[in-house]
Order: sequence, then structure tokens, then C-alpha cells
Amino acid sequence: MPGLLLDTLLGLNSGERPVWLMRQAGRYLPEYRALRAQKGGFLPLVYDSEAAAEITLQPIRRFDFDGAILFSDILIVPYAMGQDLEFLVGEGPRLSPRLVDSTLAALHGVPERLTPIYETVARVKAGLGGGRTLLGFAGSPWTVATYMVAGEGSRDQHETRALAYRDRQAFQAIIDAIVAVTIDYLIGQIDAGAEAVQLFDSWAGSLAPVEFERWVIAPNAAIVSALHARAPDVPVIGFPKGAGEKLPAYAAETAVDAIGLDETIDPQWAAKALPDGMPVQGNLDPLLLVAGGDELDRQARRILDCFAARPHVFNLGHGIGQTTPIEHVEQLIGVVRGWRP
Repeated sequence: MPGLLLDTLLGLNSGERPVWLMRQAGRYLPEYRALRAQKGGFLPLVYDSEAAAEITLQPIRRFDFDGAILFSDILIVPYAMGQDLEFLVGEGPRLSPRLVDSTLAALHGVPERLTPIYETVARVKAGLGGGRTLLGFAGSPWTVATYMVAGEGSRDQHETRALAYRDRQAFQAIIDAIVAVTIDYLIGQIDAGAEAVQLFDSWAGSLAPVEFERWVIAPNAAIVSALHARAPDVPVIGFPKGAGEKLPAYAAETAVDAIGLDETIDPQWAAKALPDGMPVQGNLDPLLLVAGGDELDRQARRILDCFAARPHVFNLGHGIGQTTPIEHVEQLIGVVRGWRP
């Protein structure tokens, strides 16, 4: 039983709209906070397949979303490529050695670091039930590379952008290596039970147009092509946050099956600019979900109305914030479930 979300990603435009939220399994949920307090830090949770599956299913039980997205992290790929990974309290992730100081050849792959993630997918699939879609994911190569090069997140990705200009060959090798591991990683998730996958490019908006073509569009196109060849029935969602006016080119040239929109995109513009019939996903501002009230209802309905003529998965423009009130999520779901074109 495919379910409304999978049908929509495959191009069906019905009178109903599926809904799931990026980062829907996480710190805004009291049940997540309780389990994390019991189990310890973030990375141990990701690698405890039983706990990670439970976390993935928590928002499904509470909100009856149409899709469950794997509880994991985009930095599992560089971890499997041989970088050390730790999450520091109050500071975020750290990868070492930094590729701005070292070379790709210094890394020795540890592919077995991916195996527990596949086990999580299989556990979620077994517990999800019919009518809901299981989503796998990975970070897109540009975004993953920014962490591998700098060793951490940054506001403008300056070290990675500078390396990409300074040594095209070395940076291309990094991107190519990420592409290869990401393809195998997503196929592993699909083999374990994922029915659709999403490519997160959180830092796509930091690049100049020519760089966007080379480091965002080209590597994502390579991943999508390989996934379509090896898993032709599994839709791929591309989410290039900050792409702005480059979205139509991204949609056409990567050949993604659906495109995620961040909150800065005008849905009225996107509805006209994107390829006819392409499923879209998004794009409510996560801060509006924190605020709630009448404006939440109004903006949610505007998004729904703008995309009435094409397949549309309702979602946020980025991840749900940890201070989001539960009742605001319930309010939003009520609006989406009650909407009709």
C-alpha cells in the first residue's frame, strides 16, 4: 500500500496533501528528550539502531504524519569515509582531520560505520505500518564537503569556497569521493526499506552561479542518475536550500523527482517557474510554526493554494525548531488535513 506521500512524490495530484516535517524526530518532543537523557549523546543514539528506530517512529505515533524520515545525520558519510566525528555540547559537530589541512588520501574508509544505519531503516520499516512512506536521506556533496574541509559548520563556508577556487582538482576529488559513497549509502537505505530519499544541500545558497553548477547541480545529477538506474521506482527529493532563482535549473538538470523549497521562496513564483507537473515540497517558515496563531493558518493555506495545480507535499522550509510548541504542530496538521483545492 504505497500511501499518499509516495503517490504524491511519484506525481499524483490528489485532493489531499501529505505532510511531514524536516527534523520531525527531535528535541521539541518530550519523548525524544526523555530517551536521549536515558541513552546519552547524539551519536550514540544514531548508532543504537533500536533507539534510533524508536525516535524515528515517535512523531508518527504522536501526529500521524504521512512519512517517517530516518533519524540520523548527514555527517555519517564523512564518518564512513574515515574522518573522526564527535558532537560537542553547545558547539555542534567536529570532523577531523580537516581537509583544509590534510588530503583526501589521508582518509581510510570505514564502510561498516554505515551498517547500523541500515539496521535502523529495517527496524522502522517493520514498525511503520501501511499507508506511510519511509524516507531515507543523505547530505548533498557540496554541503558534506563544507564540513569535511572546515571540520565544522560555518556561516559562509569560506574555507571550502576558497579551496574550491584555489585547487579545483583536489576539491573535485573530494566531491567525487562523496558522490560515490553517497550513492552506495542511499542504495543501502533503499535495500533496507526506504521508499523515497532526500538529498539535503543546506549550504547550496552560498555559491556563485558557476560554482553552483559545478558543485551543486553536477554532483547531485550524478547521484540521481545512479539511483534512477539502480532503484528506478524510488523517488528522489532534492532540497537545495538558498538556491533561489537557480531552482529551475537545479530541477531540470539534476532530474530529481521532487524539489524541496526553503522558506525564502515565494510559492506563487515557484508554482510558475518549476517544470510542469513536478512535485514540490515545502515551504512554511519554521519560525512561523513556533509563533503559531492566525498567521500560521493564513500562511499555510496560502502555500497550499499556490500549489493546488501540482503535486505538493506540505513541509517546512527547513528543520523544525527545538522550541516549537506541540500544539502548534497539531494546529498546522489540522489546517493541512482540512484543506481541499
